[in-house]
Amino acid sequence: MKHFHSFLAVSFLAALAISCAPKDNTLTKAEQADGWQLLFNGQDLTGWRSFNKPELIGGWSVVDGCIRAAGDGSDGSGYIVTDKKYSNFILKWDWKLTHGGNSGMIYHVVENPVFDVPYVTGPEYQLIDNEGWEEVNAPSKLEEWQKLGVDYAMHLPDYSVMKVNPQGEWNTSQIVFDNGHVEHWLNGVKILEFEAWTDDWFVRKNSGKWANAPEYGLASEGVICLQDHGDPASFKNIKIKELPHKGGKTESLFNGKDLTGWEPFGDGKWYVDNEGNLVTENGDTRQYGYLGTRKYYKDFDLTCEFKEASNGNSGLFFHSFIEGFNTVHGWQCEVAPKGNDTGGIYESYGRGWLYQIPDEKEEILKPTDWNTLRLKVEGNHIQTWLNGEPMTDIEDEQIGAVSGRIMLQIHDGNDIKVLWRNFKLTEL
Repeated sequence: MKHFHSFLAVSFLAALAISCAPKDNTLTKAEQADGWQLLFNGQDLTGWRSFNKPELIGGWSVVDGCIRAAGDGSDGSGYIVTDKKYSNFILKWDWKLTHGGNSGMIYHVVENPVFDVPYVTGPEYQLIDNEGWEEVNAPSKLEEWQKLGVDYAMHLPDYSVMKVNPQGEWNTSQIVFDNGHVEHWLNGVKILEFEAWTDDWFVRKNSGKWANAPEYGLASEGVICLQDHGDPASFKNIKIKELPHKGGKTESLFNGKDLTGWEPFGDGKWYVDNEGNLVTENGDTRQYGYLGTRKYYKDFDLTCEFKEASNGNSGLFFHSFIEGFNTVHGWQCEVAPKGNDTGGIYESYGRGWLYQIPDEKEEILKPTDWNTLRLKVEGNHIQTWLNGEPMTDIEDEQIGAVSGRIMLQIHDGNDIKVLWRNFKLTEL
């Protein structure tokens, strides 16, 4: 009888432990108090849709409390994304693959019809059954930068500490993105750590798979994406804790010596003269050219000085990105000869002029002399000043919804030459 009572006690304790275990796709009171949010409710795909689409297209479903990728996708299709954009966060999820399965979690994805797939903008935590994939695809072998846990085609994990559960069982992964500091975790162990947007980061970006993807990894916010890469995959317990943005940092965008921190696109000549000025002028074909920061900015207060050495048909672009060789998508604070709305706001595609300055303010521009331009973007609010005088003050939701590069334009035409100096930017 004594042994029977012991058996009952053990059985009761085991049952109690199971009943007290957290249920899938829920948050504990402690997690709720700590700011965690669920990205999947365990019942349907509310909050998710297909990449670049307003709705959810086939291939994804909810089965037994899990998001299930059917395995119908490919490199060019089969992606679902969150409705909401995220910037700094801790993202945690459980995942399970079929034998030889291949999938991924991608973040900071920029949606725009220009981008056919999410991974040309968003970094990816690779999910793959390493050994199974090589068995299924023999004699092909995975490159190290394609294996489980990597920051895809960029950074490798510490394989000596990785603990992977047997194929077919659940694993838990985590991404930390904290104002450029990145960590990958697998089953409770940190396997990878790096800093985004450093010189080393850009060397990796520009020398490998992403050399021809100019906007890869630059965004500091975007939607989160799950990948169907042609293999069934399951996901559950997807949760996120947003981390605060660390604003207030002031930086100089131009060092007065060289073009460190800038990237040229299209046709143009870009150099630093003997007086430490950044010179922008026509290239040989007299077509459009752009010099862009290699970082994205969202909310900021920027001042700089410019001098129109000859034809000053130029512009200070913001929240912008490059398509192809020299097509820019974004918004422009106009810099142009007198009578052409310097300090106004122009959209480079779609709507055109959002604000042109009054005629009486054209005299504020000082031709062939140094001018001070200030551009402040905070949420939907855009303001400009020229030589201390207010020029533009508008609200625009489309501008406020995105981030992007700051770029200097050389317009097509002849004899265009503009000098720039003293770029000071404070992130808000």
